[in-house]
Amino acid sequence: MLRIGITGQQGFVGTHLYNTLGLHPEEFERIDFQKNFFENKTHLDAFVSRCDVIVHLAAMNRHHDPEVIYTTNVGLVNTLIASLERTGSKAHVILSSSSQEKLNNLYGKSKKEGRELLVLWATNANSTFTGMVIPNVFGPFGHPNYNSVIATFSHQIARGETPKIQVDGDLKLIYVGELVNEILNKIRERQNESVYLVSHTSEAKVSELLALLQGYKMGYQDKGEIPVIKNTFELNLFNTFRCYMDIVNHFPVKLVEHTDPRGSFVEVIRLGTGGQVSFSTTVPGITRGNHYHTRKIERFAVIKGKALIQLRRIGTGEVLNFYLDGNEPAYVDMPIWYTHNIKNIGDEVLYTNFWINEFYDPNDPDTYFENVQ
Repeated sequence: MLRIGITGQQGFVGTHLYNTLGLHPEEFERIDFQKNFFENKTHLDAFVSRCDVIVHLAAMNRHHDPEVIYTTNVGLVNTLIASLERTGSKAHVILSSSSQEKLNNLYGKSKKEGRELLVLWATNANSTFTGMVIPNVFGPFGHPNYNSVIATFSHQIARGETPKIQVDGDLKLIYVGELVNEILNKIRERQNESVYLVSHTSEAKVSELLALLQGYKMGYQDKGEIPVIKNTFELNLFNTFRCYMDIVNHFPVKLVEHTDPRGSFVEVIRLGTGGQVSFSTTVPGITRGNHYHTRKIERFAVIKGKALIQLRRIGTGEVLNFYLDGNEPAYVDMPIWYTHNIKNIGDEVLYTNFWINEFYDPNDPDTYFENVQ
């Protein structure tokens, strides 16, 4: 079993990498890292000594003074190298650099110099180093005005703001989940590569991204309609947008019930994509679920009985509670990387419709069990 440590563990890519490593407990042990380790030699050395692989993600992306970015990023690499040398570590070090290496800015310069410093360390220490040069990364939970234009646009649009395009450039993109898979491949290969150019998986103009995200706001957030999803990129972009919505105040969404002397009719979902619809009954006191997905779109619609739907983002402790009553049919959608369940809290049988955007595949279920509480 490989022991993996991640500097920048609580950052955007670090969080996704840490959580994904947790899906492979038979293969990887996660060694926790705290930001203040860089300010404490004892703590940093203890961390480094425990790691077979160190993925160095800690870096500053933005600051009003580019010199601060440069000195911070190079300083972090030098601090890590000093610890590697003090401990005599032979860890495989993987660095996340940037495609901005080739640009004439201090951020790109800091990433390139950091990579070159670690190449030199690995040569002198007879150890292994992989320098990953990465295109623009997007995905859920990135920080607006910091990690990516997609994070910024999604945050603004979900809150009813109108983003402004500064430069309508053509962006080469990779989804954070795809990048994490690239990192896992490099961990498993354990080979020296001073420069590994990570290929982008999609490409789009800023205006095209903005149009797609605004479409998700108008169709999905405002009307509850699942959009047409043409490819993996659009699925990843839609799942990214969903994570910037204020789900606490958005859900549950009440469905429109039409009644006449025959009974009632409720439209549960309008969709531009396929998938699987299921129906269940749940007896009082029973809880279903306690699992999460990393790519699937899922909707729970309560049409009869009383239910408590609970969600908790993986890696956090806050539990979100949604109470639904079939007397006012409503639904809650499950964001990716949120473990969720549904419990019958009434005195009668609970009737629930479930929709998910892809058929169940036992060889690739994208279903990971973890209790909400």
